[in-house]
Amino acid sequence: MVEKKPFEGVKVLDFTWVGVGPLTMNNLAYYGATVVKIENPATPDITRTNPPFKDNKPGLERSAYFAWSNPAKKYDITLNLSHPEGVALVKRLVAWADVVADSFRGGIMEDRWGLSYEELKKIKHDIIVFHTCTYGQTGPFAKSPGTGNTLTSLAGFNNVASWPDRPPSPLNGPYTDFIAPLFGSLALIAALDYRDRTGKGQELDQSQLEAGINFLAPLILDYTVNQRELTPNGNHLPYAAPHGAYRCRGDDRWCAIGVFSDEEWKGFCRVMGDPEWTKNPKFSTVVGRVENADELDRRVEAWTINFTAEQVMAMMQAAGVAAGVVSNAQDQAEDPQIKHYRFFRDVDHLEMGKISFCHGPGLKLSEIDWEVGTPPLLGQDNEYVYTQILGLSDEEFSQFIEKGVI
Repeated sequence: MVEKKPFEGVKVLDFTWVGVGPLTMNNLAYYGATVVKIENPATPDITRTNPPFKDNKPGLERSAYFAWSNPAKKYDITLNLSHPEGVALVKRLVAWADVVADSFRGGIMEDRWGLSYEELKKIKHDIIVFHTCTYGQTGPFAKSPGTGNTLTSLAGFNNVASWPDRPPSPLNGPYTDFIAPLFGSLALIAALDYRDRTGKGQELDQSQLEAGINFLAPLILDYTVNQRELTPNGNHLPYAAPHGAYRCRGDDRWCAIGVFSDEEWKGFCRVMGDPEWTKNPKFSTVVGRVENADELDRRVEAWTINFTAEQVMAMMQAAGVAAGVVSNAQDQAEDPQIKHYRFFRDVDHLEMGKISFCHGPGLKLSEIDWEVGTPPLLGQDNEYVYTQILGLSDEEFSQFIEKGVI
């Protein structure tokens, strides 16, 4: 193992909150970056107030949601930016930082606090400023707030996640929150590399909407080329059948199966024992199977219901057919492959005790491991950051507390 982590020495001033921003900053912190998370004590990161809570007891330090989105090592400080001296303190921290990140709607940093990229460059010429929000920093909707839940709808996911006879089906969660950090992390790494090579910083403006739309690019391409709108079609695909989630033996147990080619169809039929109905000519081609997908679904489920989801998956995969258990939380927590890569890591939280994390960087480097931290308590690192990193005297630190700045 190498001793130095990839981002060791990189200093981040982190104004992000909720999902995308913290998840993006995690990827730097996992591998050595020093991240200072700034929260307003009057309006802290709202995930602190979101359930589930440890032992179902609400509290700012008991949210599993906040713990999940902030598992990397971060310093947490409180700062009142509505106080003029709060902005002055931020500017002193900018002089220390390499990266300033925020996830506010367009214009907040500039219009409310005068912390535009141009102003921050005056403090540190090679500063990297990273914005991530619903629409980006400019344009007709830039100042409109939003969350991952609404973005999932705006990006078009809800429009296709349904059935022909039903209205759009909202996905259960902020789907785009898991897409945007991938783009943001890559952009930050590129910006850091560019700064190391040229000595120049830059401003990164991420629209989470645009990041999400990337995952529906084929649908947009179909529209721009053919003026064809994809209508909700459940689990059906125009080029695969059977294709869906099929009920298996047990309480609410399912297995997803996808048959894409004639060769896979032959393997699929062999697994089921080559029942007579599979020999019907209407099922002999992909086109025919797609046209008769509803009937196929009924016949397939009449077979899968006799086996556990794990049995169906194993039999289909052995025959070269794509299949996977529709996992629940227990399946994921006990998955031996996930355990092998140490995806879940336990830490001792100061308020909640021993808790397990399940949001690592999603990759494994050969020379160095990623480092899990402990979700920080609100303002727990005030004294260290303000006196040791920023260099305030004990007297100055106390005065800022008395004034309500810290």
